[in-house]
Amino acid sequence: MKHSCLLSRPCVVLGAWMLVGSALAGTHVETIAQGLNNPRGIALAPNGWLYVAETGSGGSGTCIPSPEAGQPPRCYGETGALTRIDPDGIVAPKHVVSGLPSMAGPGGFAASSGPVDVDFWGMQANIVMGWGGDPALRAGVGPKSRLFGTLLRALPHGHYIPIADIAGHEARFNPDGTHVDSNPYGVLALPGRQIVADAGANALIERNPFLAWFHPHRLTRTFAVLPRTAAGLDAVPTTVVEGPDGYVYAGELTGAPFFRGAASIYRIAPFGGKPQVYVGGLTAVVDMAFDRRGTLYIVEIASGLVPGPGADPGVGVGRLLRKKRGGPVEVVLDEGLVFPAGIAIAHDGTLYLTNYGVFPGGGEVLKVTVD
Repeated sequence: MKHSCLLSRPCVVLGAWMLVGSALAGTHVETIAQGLNNPRGIALAPNGWLYVAETGSGGSGTCIPSPEAGQPPRCYGETGALTRIDPDGIVAPKHVVSGLPSMAGPGGFAASSGPVDVDFWGMQANIVMGWGGDPALRAGVGPKSRLFGTLLRALPHGHYIPIADIAGHEARFNPDGTHVDSNPYGVLALPGRQIVADAGANALIERNPFLAWFHPHRLTRTFAVLPRTAAGLDAVPTTVVEGPDGYVYAGELTGAPFFRGAASIYRIAPFGGKPQVYVGGLTAVVDMAFDRRGTLYIVEIASGLVPGPGADPGVGVGRLLRKKRGGPVEVVLDEGLVFPAGIAIAHDGTLYLTNYGVFPGGGEVLKVTVD
């Protein structure tokens, strides 16, 4: 996440809160869960329940300097969780995995490290743990600090095991060739393998146990490296999904200051290779998902900076977009989205979004239907 300022404290300024435009006709929004702790990624399990990665609020443990210049130190706590959400909003949210490590600044606002995304293959939940910075700095921060920058597999009864060290891959191979920095942020679960979007590494990393057949003790490989933007900024991939064509799609935040229209979504061959632009002209993409018809829904987290007097990147001013096959990008919702962070889509087309994704105790899940 080289110079990306992804959900970090100095970037958490709403700036000019000017929400113009409107939602698509027939769009209905309902809040189905509240009180979440820095909620980020969201996924639907095959049984229909929603699961949210709550990054937590850090704690009163060891504090270390922030990887972002000008921020206060971030402090360790075990406040991260994977939380089950009733898609109808009737049953109260419940932690199914708790006590995961988290790092945050004062007040737990905009937690920078901890559970940030979840995806399912069958009923097997895969949780990606963010970090942000040099992987070597994880050592000794707290009792569970070795879990930062890793991919976890959730087990029954609240247990979990680490299955890949994504940040360790960055430390060993540094795929983009710049300074060592890892912040795993999005995960895609596929049969027998997982692909992680490492926002710090500017790359997608694949975890595949079959790699050990050819390289003993090795479980990860570089799946793809995203190119720098036209303005020379880091790509900062935040989300990775499989498309209806079997190809892998990766969305980018880009490095700060989030120039309007500078972000893209890339299409990559199923087993890796050179990314090709699928959708351009976007701003600060943090998550996306395809529905059953092949329509791509995209979550942006900033309105974007347009250079000039009083320019402001509008960080926190979110939008929900969609792109139908062969069609242009349309605005679905551009009101009431404040630091949106994740999206999941049910079989019937219902959309679920995490909102207020950088607020300790103030996060929520929205249910969105579009006629």
